[in-house]
Amino acid sequence: MNRIIYQSRDIELNKVSIDDLPGGPDAFELAAKFCYGVAVDLTATNISGLRCAAEYLEMTEDLEEGNLIFKTEAFLSYVVLSSWRDSIVVLKSCEKLSPWAENLQIVRRCSESIAWKACANPKGIRWQYTGKAPRSVSSPKWNEMKDSSPSRNSQVPPDWWFEDVSILRIDHFVRVVTAIKVKGMRYELIGAAIIHYAAKWLPGLIKEGLDSAPDDENRSWKGGLHMIVAGTKEDLQPVQAKDQRMIVESLISIIPQQKDSVSCSFLLRLLRMANMLKVAPALVTELEKRVGMQFEQATLADLLIPCYSKNETMFDVDLVQRLLEHFLVQEQSEGSSPSRQSFSDTKMYDGAQRGGGNTNAKMRVARLIDSYLTEVSRDRSLSLTKFQVLAEALPESARTCDDGLYRAVDSYLKAHPTLTEHERKRLCRVMDCTKLSIDACMHAAQNERLPLRIVVQVLFSEQVKISNAIANSTLKEAGDSHYQPLVSNRKTLLEGTPQSFQEGWASAKKDINTLKFELESVKAKYLELQNDMDTLQRQFDKVTKPKQTSAWSSGWKKLSKLAKMNEGHEHEIGSQGPNVNQTRKTPRRWRKWST
Repeated sequence: MNRIIYQSRDIELNKVSIDDLPGGPDAFELAAKFCYGVAVDLTATNISGLRCAAEYLEMTEDLEEGNLIFKTEAFLSYVVLSSWRDSIVVLKSCEKLSPWAENLQIVRRCSESIAWKACANPKGIRWQYTGKAPRSVSSPKWNEMKDSSPSRNSQVPPDWWFEDVSILRIDHFVRVVTAIKVKGMRYELIGAAIIHYAAKWLPGLIKEGLDSAPDDENRSWKGGLHMIVAGTKEDLQPVQAKDQRMIVESLISIIPQQKDSVSCSFLLRLLRMANMLKVAPALVTELEKRVGMQFEQATLADLLIPCYSKNETMFDVDLVQRLLEHFLVQEQSEGSSPSRQSFSDTKMYDGAQRGGGNTNAKMRVARLIDSYLTEVSRDRSLSLTKFQVLAEALPESARTCDDGLYRAVDSYLKAHPTLTEHERKRLCRVMDCTKLSIDACMHAAQNERLPLRIVVQVLFSEQVKISNAIANSTLKEAGDSHYQPLVSNRKTLLEGTPQSFQEGWASAKKDINTLKFELESVKAKYLELQNDMDTLQRQFDKVTKPKQTSAWSSGWKKLSKLAKMNEGHEHEIGSQGPNVNQTRKTPRRWRKWST
């Protein structure tokens, strides 16, 4: 104070203004009371501001022993840092004391204390925390909470520290989570804590409850720290867009690197908000790679991310294309490893075979992409090239049935009626007609939007399947022993097919029988026509044969005496046959006589 007055050079100065004093008027009042010997009650709510004010006022040991800096440091080290609740309260109060709290290591020490206690064995916890409601009906009071501890019979859940840590500002939350990572906590718990924090500070990110939040009974209790520090849940102020961007960027940077540390649904929702808030491109790319690592867990609802750019499609198809590319790269790299076993195959998807992890993941992604294409195909601004590139991104082995892809193609043709014949053929090339089910073939055969060539291919494929079905049924009726394993597989496959396919199977069998009967009728008619044709051919040969052997009759023209015999030869053949023979012999005798 003496230096401030001296530097002002004002003789008539009667008022000193200290605007940059950390802690504000309350901290200055406590420091003044300390100077005049008035007893000051040090608590977790005022200790951080008073410690920073003492540093600002240079209340060191050089002036007097036991000065304010010494007393506040002792209280922080021996009282605050040994208490879970006081460490949270002090760290929360440091939000308005930057950069003093950072320079005095208050934030670091509180973060370390919280991290150590959060990583402690839940069985050894004996301090009060907000995440779990007490057994008593009434909410605890301040003086009852300070030294109270959980009941010995109560079981402390692993996520007991989520609610208390979630009241911190994002930069302090990052410091705590970083310290917890160093202590070696399980990455699943760290991911669950991040999801819990995002649900509280990013409205709309988590729509249907919290993925890893305490139960409804615990969340309904509004006692504990929230009564003292943050108030109730309804008292939280809405977060501005700038602060939301900072929160999203910070959460992306602290998500554990291990796969399945957070759900794919959370990553996609975070990615949606990142695109909306224009987060740094490097962080968005990193988040896209994380989604690609567990893309097989995604759902269609989370994948329908709007396109926030102007003059673009309704949904961000390019983003999904990049996610699919990251997934394929990840699958290729993990497929080369002999000991690949993902968390999703063992826990998220029960019954999946470990050996076919790559194939199962690609098949799930193929179904997801087919559903996504069906949804986005209704957008008239979606170009044919984007549709085709996304449909052909997966290898052919990823799809055992192309019904989903056919629905997407048909939906695109319906939404884009102005496509040329060449464009429709190009669009239909993305699907394989031989992989269509009987229901899809029946629908495609009557689909006027498909090119004629595709319809012919579908009909041919259907005919081949019908022939195979007839052959298989014949083998079944004959009681072939080699066919018996196929019967169980066929039944299992039928039970695993969608209900719509099972309902259409009865009508399909009727159609197969009808086609079989018509095919037999056509064969019979064909045989009849073949016989008739053979008969006509033989008759034709008989008629044409005398004409071919009558070349000798040209010799008759040399005899002028027999020219009149050409008229009415049909009447003379039967009655004057011997004369004819005699006339035939006469020239021969005449020839001999003349010679």
